Amino acid sequence: MTKQELEACINEYGKDIYSFCRHLAGSQQEADDLYQDTFLKAVELSEKINATDQTKSYLLSIAVGIWKNRKRKFAWRKRIADIQSIVDEKDVPICAPEEFSPEQQVLGKEKQELVRQAVGRLPKQLQVIVLLFYMEDLSTRQIAGILKIPAGTVKSRLYQARKRLEKELEDVLNG
Repeated sequence: MTKQELEACINEYGKDIYSFCRHLAGSQQEADDLYQDTFLKAVELSEKINATDQTKSYLLSIAVGIWKNRKRKFAWRKRIADIQSIVDEKDVPICAPEEFSPEQQVLGKEKQELVRQAVGRLPKQLQVIVLLFYMEDLSTRQIAGILKIPAGTVKSRLYQARKRLEKELEDVLNG
């Protein structure tokens, strides 16, 4: 992949990759670092990346790999010396369509926030799959490739996540 093709990928997929990093990392600072490291790794691996329709999946795969490594390192360090992490709980702004009344916009934002919080409470292995499936609109086969797990496992985890979210959000979605 040439430098121009990499720049085109950043322009085309940059917002989606950052949004995914933001949801995955939880804080803006960690998301910024993850986003930057993802594209630095992409620059390192630019010879291996082909400018195809799989480029976005490849970049998401890099982001997930870096995130998993960081979590693994943090868990190991926490076992050695119990360190508390500082987490910034700022959320990505939610944009509501302008055609809704202000009351509908507020209710929509509240529901979105409740869903976002419920997804955030899922175990990380389920949360990553939900974010890739619903936020990035990837197929189960693409997610399996990104996470390097069987497609059946992706489907199973997606089913588990849906059931947990349905149970937790039953009142919110019905009322």
